[in-house]
Amino acid sequence: MTENKPNVSLFFPVFRDERTVRRVAEKALAVLGDVANEYEVVIVNDGSPDRAGEIADELAREHPCISVVHHERNLGYGAAVTSGLRKVKYEWICFTDGDDEYDVNDLRKLIALKDYYDLIITFRYAKIYSLDRQFISWVYNSLLRQVFRTRFRDISTGLKLIRKSLADQITCQSNSPFIGAELTIKAMLKGYRVGEVGIQTYPREFGKGASTTPANILATMKDLRRVYKTIFSTGYDRPLGK
Repeated sequence: MTENKPNVSLFFPVFRDERTVRRVAEKALAVLGDVANEYEVVIVNDGSPDRAGEIADELAREHPCISVVHHERNLGYGAAVTSGLRKVKYEWICFTDGDDEYDVNDLRKLIALKDYYDLIITFRYAKIYSLDRQFISWVYNSLLRQVFRTRFRDISTGLKLIRKSLADQITCQSNSPFIGAELTIKAMLKGYRVGEVGIQTYPREFGKGASTTPANILATMKDLRRVYKTIFSTGYDRPLGK
């Protein structure tokens, strides 16, 4: 009997990721070749000042199933995720980060649960990065559980799998890294099935991650406040005709 494999789109943003964009893309192709029937890889170049966009174009010329979205300037992680969600075409969408901190091979775990959930997020059960970053993550996730009344352990981890039909229903406001939390919270509020899978992450081999820079923390808090005001307003997602 032929295995029923899904059609999968995978995308990832790149910004200052010239050393990892090819590695992540080639890992994605290898995994998708095993777990998917039809598939595509979309690379979103968020105005990267290095050669990440150029390398992405090289990959697209080498592989017909790879395409590239270019932002003329850096618009932020959330804007890059929004561009990826708009570009992809298949029934399941996986997105991850372009710095190879998350192992694309973990997509196998997420695909195995596709019949049980509409959105599958991940949480880091082995946190091998700095104590400062672990503390920031703990404070952030504790805050979100209190403010948005959620149960999720690590809501913004950068590896997710979502049904396209669900992604198409959700309008995200965030340009910051808060977009992962926003997408999950809004899916939860609509009553969709959200599952969690434990994964390990891997330290960056160069540079520093941008999500915990002061500018990104400030942008994330601004988006958190804006999304909170939207969700808890009396007009949010009201029945038609009301």
